[in-house]
Amino acid sequence: TVMVNCNPETVSTDYDTSDRLYFEPLTLEDVLAIVEKERTGGGEVSCVVQFGGQTPLKLSLALQEAGVEVLGTSPDSIDLAEDRERFSALLNELEIPQPPSGTATSREQAREIAGRIGYPVVVRPSYVLGGRAMAIVYDPAALDRYMTTAVDASPEHPVLIDQFLEDAFELDVDAVADRTGTVLIGGIMEHIEEAGIHSGDSSCVVPPYLVSEAHQQTIRDYTRRIGRALGVVGLMNAQYAIKRDTVYVLEVNPRASRTVPYLSKATGVPLAKVAARVMGGKTLAELGLDRDLSVSGVFVKSPVFPFIRFPGVDTILGPEMKSTGEVMGGSTTFGRAFAKAYLSAGQELPASGTVFVSVNNDDKPNVLQVARQLVGGGFRLVATRGTAAYLRAHGIDAETVFKVNEGRPNIADEVVNGRIQMIINTPLGRASFFDDRTVRRAAMMHGVPCITTLTGAAAAVEAIRALREHTLVVRPLQDYYAGSAT
Repeated sequence: TVMVNCNPETVSTDYDTSDRLYFEPLTLEDVLAIVEKERTGGGEVSCVVQFGGQTPLKLSLALQEAGVEVLGTSPDSIDLAEDRERFSALLNELEIPQPPSGTATSREQAREIAGRIGYPVVVRPSYVLGGRAMAIVYDPAALDRYMTTAVDASPEHPVLIDQFLEDAFELDVDAVADRTGTVLIGGIMEHIEEAGIHSGDSSCVVPPYLVSEAHQQTIRDYTRRIGRALGVVGLMNAQYAIKRDTVYVLEVNPRASRTVPYLSKATGVPLAKVAARVMGGKTLAELGLDRDLSVSGVFVKSPVFPFIRFPGVDTILGPEMKSTGEVMGGSTTFGRAFAKAYLSAGQELPASGTVFVSVNNDDKPNVLQVARQLVGGGFRLVATRGTAAYLRAHGIDAETVFKVNEGRPNIADEVVNGRIQMIINTPLGRASFFDDRTVRRAAMMHGVPCITTLTGAAAAVEAIRALREHTLVVRPLQDYYAGSAT
């Protein structure tokens, strides 16, 4: 076996993983040169493209045309999942809901599609990595600006335009399928942040803690039907959103996702090894995997961000991925698991002190419960003028603090002086962008937890309560697997 890794800087591949290890660019020319060098006596060469993310998938059709066998899911099926129009047609045939969408190569086309779908919309180039150049736009002017700059991110493919499902639950599913059409669900992961945050930047939990069993059953059914229709052999990742009691398919990738190691640790089943054997011809039944995987406990994945190394970067989360790693916390309850994950990511939640709250008008009704829980836990609240007035109007005591441009001492000064122990700050639009960004940067530089989504704030409050009520203990992963089928 031969492995090609295009990123030697990470030293992420052990030298004994394969017979030979090449550190070369993942371009067609370089890969075919390696194939030619490794080909002996004119023999056949087979390759696996599922474990390298998006980049190898783009090579699958060309490799097949060059005479290299692609193991597992066929290149045509890979293209079917990646081609938005073909995939939408497949979902329509399967009668599986999807957000209204379209593809555009010009500003005129984009305006027509967005007008038909309805704003806001998610726009992104096809075949790109980590949500690069992805954005949520709310009006035609913003769409025009996007189309003049972002099309170059993938000039050979059109821009994808989807209706943005605001205030929706988002979920990820990792699954393995074999040549018989059997699809094994590795796990359903519920995102803690709301829809609109890139899946790589969102914390997630398995098993889901807010999604009903009926919706989970629908997700399992859709995943199996899509996997069989695509002819997946090996790993696949599917992303879903739930809004107004309807489960929508956002996208399906016939490859390993970044959550496979997380699910493998949570379930005790090495999904990458299972997928490799399935691609080699084994069936799931032959591997003794005859039912969906489950977990004994609660496991939370949290992203790790490099913001401290990049002084000019805003810490706000969005559709473009910013994290560079991830950690996992496990326990018997969600609160303790989230607290462990948060600690592992280098953040420490406060047990007492002062919390600064500044949320946009849409979020004000939903911040009340979080604020009440904080006050009930003994925290003091300070807030910007509008948020403080709203909290007081609903019976929650909150002191007013200056914004950055209103006077001194302002909220940034309070953070620097160590008087703020946690920040809840949701984006307030362009008018106060500088204020918000300055506060978030101050928090990051001084190690103050800064939470930019209300769902993340609710999870943090639950974790703080768990830390007060219980002492965290270390538990080996093997203890979670004891007595389970896995």
